[in-house]
Amino acid sequence: MRRILLKLSGEALAGEKKTGFDEETVRKVALQVKQLVDDGMQVGIVTGGGNFWRGRSSERIDRTKADQIGMLATVMNCIYVSEIFRSEGMNTSVMTPFQCGAFTTLFSKDGANECFEKGMVVFFAGGTGHPYFSTDTGVVLRAIEVEAEVILLAKSIDGVYSDDPNKNPAAVKYDEVTIDEVIAKNLQVVDMTASILARDNKMPMWVFGLNEENSIVNTLKGDFNGTKVIV
Repeated sequence: MRRILLKLSGEALAGEKKTGFDEETVRKVALQVKQLVDDGMQVGIVTGGGNFWRGRSSERIDRTKADQIGMLATVMNCIYVSEIFRSEGMNTSVMTPFQCGAFTTLFSKDGANECFEKGMVVFFAGGTGHPYFSTDTGVVLRAIEVEAEVILLAKSIDGVYSDDPNKNPAAVKYDEVTIDEVIAKNLQVVDMTASILARDNKMPMWVFGLNEENSIVNTLKGDFNGTKVIV
């Protein structure tokens, strides 16, 4: 593959701590992505914000404001992760759909493509820039816009299950599932808006556990242990 979009969940970035950052976890991600970049692959990254903020769990804060806090959490995550990437020898750019002073660059497809052609890892922070849309929708939207070949969903869980395996030990893991099944069975690979967007634009998604050893590189080298969502 020439261009991929990697989604890192906020919880996965926090490692065992569940909140904030676990630097060693992020460094391991950086070393894997560097292998891909060194092989000539173009990599875009979206991070979640759940290691800092989950606005929908708050009943006292206006939804629009809660979502704005979540967008800023993803900006913090992208700036942090991009700096770890830089420390490992990669060039990066952090793009947002809204102005963040001198912290980030305003997103445009042309600008992102220029960065990719220079071998830079491009971080897409801030979601869609609008409330009521999750980072799930943001990652599918950006993948479609920049014409990525696949979305890699690196989660704290190792694939797609018939039910929550943390609550139901009888839950069955899928090796492969269609996006239509994901929508019909509400399997929550990504939220429903993102699922429909992926289906309508034929964007495949591969789901795997970030915390498995060398999981990002293995996924793209053919040693895949997660779930492929096909379109």
